[in-house]
Amino acid sequence: MTTPTHPLPVTDELEVSDAKEQLRQVLRRHRHQHHRHPTTGHDAACEAVTDHALQAVQGLSGVAAYVSVSHEPCTRLLLERLREAGVNVLLPVLGPQLSRSWSYYRGEEDLAEHAPGRPPGPGGEVLPAEEVGRVQALIVPALAVDRRGRRLGQGGGWYDRMLPLRADGTQIFAMVHPDELVAGPLPVEEHDVAVDAVITSESWFLLEGSAFSSGA
Repeated sequence: MTTPTHPLPVTDELEVSDAKEQLRQVLRRHRHQHHRHPTTGHDAACEAVTDHALQAVQGLSGVAAYVSVSHEPCTRLLLERLREAGVNVLLPVLGPQLSRSWSYYRGEEDLAEHAPGRPPGPGGEVLPAEEVGRVQALIVPALAVDRRGRRLGQGGGWYDRMLPLRADGTQIFAMVHPDELVAGPLPVEEHDVAVDAVITSESWFLLEGSAFSSGA
């Protein structure tokens, strides 16, 4: 059974930046109330979203992903499964002032917290932003995605700076909880890049308007 979408407030009368921030507050609060993860190990939702993500990127040799924290859909099991399958997994390195860097995942034991409040990062060679051009897909975080691929992120702007550097033909997958795939439309600004597909613990699928869904 499909999980009902989490209802969002109407923000049509607000400036886009204000609308985004109001929605972020609502979605973060909902996550903390309804999406809890075990402190150790992996639950059924983590296993399911991992399986769907592996289906989505099957056959690819290089994937950019991220290390989940707090109430985000979990990615740690996915990172390990991709590494076991021989996939090169690129992870963000969050430097000062949202500097754009990457490093390759070398295993859970290699991850370490480099700054308070930030996701743990890999300890290998720090690579420039342009390294993202070497992968065939990006799995990115989101607070919500609508049916046309509009993505609401956390507001830091890291992916706004990174996504334009991807190679032609690189798919963007947003990972959200099932109730965070919304009818929309979510507010967008000129710099926002639409995602091609969504991955949840219930399924994964291409979204309407994606270049990869034409003819499907």
